[in-house]
Amino acid sequence: MGNEEKMRTTNRAPMHHGPMGGPRMGVGEKSKDFKKAMKNLIKYCRPFLVFIIIAIILASASSVCAIIGPNYLSDITDEITKGLIGNINLDKIKSISLFLVVIYTLSLIFGYLQGFIMTTITNRFTKKMRKEISEKINKLPLRYFDNHSYGDILSRVTNDVDTIGQTMNNSIGTLVSAVTLFLGSLLMMFITNWIMAITAVLTTIIGFGSMMVILSKSQKYFTQQQDELGNINGHIEEIYSGHNVVKAYNGIDEANEKFDMINDQLFESVRKSQFLSGLMQPLMAFVGNFGYVAVCIVGALLTINGNISFGIIVAFMIYIRLFTNPLSQIAQATTQLQSTAAASERVFEFLEEKEMSDESNKTSKLDVNNVKGNIEFNNVRFSYDGEKEIIKGFSAKAKSGQKIAIVGPTGAGKTTLINLLMKFYEINGGDIKIDGISTKQLTRENIHDLFIMVLQDTWLFSGTIKENIIYNKENVTDEQVIEACKTVGLDHYIRSLPKGYDTVLSDVDNLSAGQKQLMTIARGMIKDAPFLILDEATSSVDTRTEELVQKAMDKLTEGRTSFIIAHRLSTIKNADLILVVKEGNIIEQGNHDELIKQNGFYAELYNSQFETIG
Repeated sequence: MGNEEKMRTTNRAPMHHGPMGGPRMGVGEKSKDFKKAMKNLIKYCRPFLVFIIIAIILASASSVCAIIGPNYLSDITDEITKGLIGNINLDKIKSISLFLVVIYTLSLIFGYLQGFIMTTITNRFTKKMRKEISEKINKLPLRYFDNHSYGDILSRVTNDVDTIGQTMNNSIGTLVSAVTLFLGSLLMMFITNWIMAITAVLTTIIGFGSMMVILSKSQKYFTQQQDELGNINGHIEEIYSGHNVVKAYNGIDEANEKFDMINDQLFESVRKSQFLSGLMQPLMAFVGNFGYVAVCIVGALLTINGNISFGIIVAFMIYIRLFTNPLSQIAQATTQLQSTAAASERVFEFLEEKEMSDESNKTSKLDVNNVKGNIEFNNVRFSYDGEKEIIKGFSAKAKSGQKIAIVGPTGAGKTTLINLLMKFYEINGGDIKIDGISTKQLTRENIHDLFIMVLQDTWLFSGTIKENIIYNKENVTDEQVIEACKTVGLDHYIRSLPKGYDTVLSDVDNLSAGQKQLMTIARGMIKDAPFLILDEATSSVDTRTEELVQKAMDKLTEGRTSFIIAHRLSTIKNADLILVVKEGNIIEQGNHDELIKQNGFYAELYNSQFETIG
């Protein structure tokens, strides 16, 4: 694909990078900063900070209530033990039982409120993040989309944001509760009996140390997992969008091989990350069970010697569970935080991408209704990569109402000129003027309002025919839509559909390429701007349909300054001025007859088409 084909329109899928193209990043090749990612995430949470703090307090309160319980269960046990020997104090047992019911009920309520608050915050957080990503997409230069597949970008909006949201919803409360339980139960154990507390702590040191080692090893695989997820989405989107071409060229096997390669890499990263994180639960379960055994043995010895009561052993059995379970929960929450760090890094990497330059200081503006229609290219220079120049000192003038055809071989820079005129890219040198005003002084939005674009790739969205034709134009009447469709010869077909202009395009299976193109031309007529760009608008239709499209385009060009890019030179014979571009420069210019008489490059191109046909 030549450079002039780059980013013809934002709905065209770019070439896939990574698994499909250049060298891939290995696990350790791309530097990932866990702390930076979490800092960005915390900074992003500032608007919700008050509610998060409330949720944390509630989670802590719920855990504190749970920690208080075992101490009173110990008292109940001691009272029952005394009752086996003498009289049982039922009143004291009832009061302790009532107190336990109250604190466990409070624990339940606090836990529910914490979950409700975090769920609400998570939904608002992810809504805000998706909105900002959507807004960011419209602020990024097209250069960014040259280097990233659409599937990878979509993966950041869906998979990565979902991962962050799920962690906020599930892990923050769990982590706070687990830490509170861990520290609280540790404190209560030492208050109750320091010998048994030390026994419990020693049994968990091995498990805790193992957990830290596992976490340090698994982070890189969680990072790779998110990257590979973006790669596989990019590959699927690319192959699906070009499904017909893949089948026509018998490329299914190759596509499947590439899919299998990426899928295998995703499988490996998921397997390794989940295997390492999966070790934590059984490891903590073993530590917990080992703790029960150790406490029972030490407690029995202390009871025999008369140092503690039987109730303390019962309390410690519960404290061991409250002490070891949080370790497992902390490990699980930390594992999810690793996935979140990888996901948030990808999201914030996208949100921090360099945007198009700010144009709020530009006050010059051209009124769509008062534009004369003159355009001048003055020694324009441009390079995509900053090194190799694609446009080299291009100069030309287009007068009001003229049809300007731009022709040349693939890679000559034809579409690049249009992209510069539309300010999709900033020029590196020279100037482009519209009615004497430099495009550097005009905002992109103002320039886009001045142009109608009909491209080779017809972009239609899922909606009614009328909505597609009106697209982003306000106060358009049904009569105007019908008149535009009559002008391009589309009205009869639309009326033959079951719901006419209200037919949803996804319900129309037999819409031809020519009919789609005619709809985009009707859309241009509705916009009614002073300048028109036709970028190989007939290249994807058959010869008979081309005549219909050509007639519609001729009507669309009336009264407008038009720029026409076409490979079929027969379609631009009636152009007022033909610019012959080669390697970013104008090598010939004039009308069709003048250029044929020159017997130069244009004449060679024109005659070669007929020789090829013959």
